[in-house]
Amino acid sequence: MERNRRPSRYSRLVAALAAAVLTAGGLVVSAETARAADADIATNGGFESGLAGWSCTGGSGVTVSTPVHGGTAALKATPAGSDNAKCAQTVTVRPDSAYTLSAWVQGSYVYLGASGTGTTDVSTWTPSAPSWQKLTTSFRTGPATTSVTLYTNGWYGTPAYHVDDLSLVGPGGETGQPPAAPAGLRASTVTASSVGLAWSPVAGATGYTVHRDGAADVNVTGTSTTVTGLSPATAYRFQVSATNAAGRSPRSSAVTATTQTGGGGGSGADLPAHALVGYLHSSFANGSGYTRMSDVPASWDVINLAFGEPTSVTSGDIRFSLCPVAECPNVESPAEFKAAVKAKQAAGKKVLISIGGQNGQVQLASTAARDAFVSSVSKIIDEYGLDGLDIDFEGHSLSLNTGDTDFRNPTSPVIVNLISAVKSLKAKYGADFVLTMAPETFFVQLGYQFYGSGPWGGQDPRAGAYLPVIHALRDDLTLLHVQDYNSGPIMGLDNQFHTMGGADFHIAMTDMLLTGFPVAGDTTKVFPALDPGQVAIGLPASSQAGNGHTAPSEVNKALDCLTKKTNCGSYQTHGTWPTLRGLMTWSINWDRFNQWEFSRNFDGYFGS
Repeated sequence: MERNRRPSRYSRLVAALAAAVLTAGGLVVSAETARAADADIATNGGFESGLAGWSCTGGSGVTVSTPVHGGTAALKATPAGSDNAKCAQTVTVRPDSAYTLSAWVQGSYVYLGASGTGTTDVSTWTPSAPSWQKLTTSFRTGPATTSVTLYTNGWYGTPAYHVDDLSLVGPGGETGQPPAAPAGLRASTVTASSVGLAWSPVAGATGYTVHRDGAADVNVTGTSTTVTGLSPATAYRFQVSATNAAGRSPRSSAVTATTQTGGGGGSGADLPAHALVGYLHSSFANGSGYTRMSDVPASWDVINLAFGEPTSVTSGDIRFSLCPVAECPNVESPAEFKAAVKAKQAAGKKVLISIGGQNGQVQLASTAARDAFVSSVSKIIDEYGLDGLDIDFEGHSLSLNTGDTDFRNPTSPVIVNLISAVKSLKAKYGADFVLTMAPETFFVQLGYQFYGSGPWGGQDPRAGAYLPVIHALRDDLTLLHVQDYNSGPIMGLDNQFHTMGGADFHIAMTDMLLTGFPVAGDTTKVFPALDPGQVAIGLPASSQAGNGHTAPSEVNKALDCLTKKTNCGSYQTHGTWPTLRGLMTWSINWDRFNQWEFSRNFDGYFGS
């Protein structure tokens, strides 16, 4: 969250990350050279048939007659703004087979790659090709992979690039017998209303059907899902079958899971079914003006005090005080503020201290910093009589050391110590302790593509760095509200990039949290779905509050799609979640500045 409106860091972060990971093009997973008998299975790789078989983001691609490498046409694609002019097609392939991808390119910062390979997705690039230059990379498909997506793209703000004579050489896909029954079905995260399931991939399968108590319940493309909408303290029996073009497999062996008796993680059970979360500028003023605690409308169910900040980046010693009178002439006295907090709590509201923000970099790199964090945060909670903690670590607060590659078993001190500190606070304050988190998309959903410094090093070590924290604390977590703003394009589970500001972005980003996803494309390391009651969507309250403001009509479309499966647009969700907890915004102050548009729309939608 920001004290003042700021330009997004995301384009710079992703540019550095992409440059690092793509310079490793020569280090991508090796695959044996395609056999001489293999064919070029790319569709219209010479662009002689226009854009047939291809889709380009934002209408960025056209075919031209000059320059061309071969034939009479080539692709010309022009990046613009936050669009990197990605053009892609999906081709049918065989499982566990070798492929060679190549293309002739011309321009600055031209990329060629393949995603959805089922092993390690590959890419290669050139920073400058004033004349035609050939890019080549290779890969092997996974044991259950039957299609991959080929793509080219440029980079943000660069001139148009050209591509011609793109080919994918390898064995073509083929249909035959239905797949075998899946093995290894197991239950993972179980809450009062959901059960997470995972199973081993099946060669030749293009999808899977989960059967609940004998009836088909949900269709998915991956090897994990979360079945939601279940009753508390109830035993359910699950099986899964695999499908392809030839038919459906027999069902797997059954697994039984019993849902919990209470609500989702943390202490979310005593929140409203649909909650509104907002940040209150309590320690500073900006263009939105200062809002007294007693003036916060009843619409707000969770109020996060912004911000508690450290005495130094690595001290772990967090301090919080009300805005100085010189900066906020209408600030209340500490006694008035504490009385207003109690009044909110008496009305059923939760008031938390939010740690971090744009300026509050916190690195718990030592056990001393960890212990100082626990002690100092406890003092703030006790002094103001607060309900819990919001973690809003941004910038360089969280990063993964080289070699820390498994979100399930983190080793980086700043991650391990933060998890330990929060668990200590939870143990001290008990079951009623409210824990929320507000990471940026760079630290969560970007983990679908990149995690830490990567298998070869050189990537931005902050990519996906919140995932081990969320995962380790999921049983204590009340709410996760990722900031769906100040973000660049993020790849969703459809392997397409989604851009902030409209319903599609919030649908795709939230679907990832409620479906789960393989981290850095590794299907052996799947981040499990969260319970819908633990998830809220984070948005800016007004266009002044942050990049990516979403109009109320688009917010409502996103809610319709996620909770009712209506108004979904082109993105297809992997489920329907009527118990999605609600919305978060930066901030209450900016909503007041904007005539309460955000909270009024929330109240109108949920009938408050």
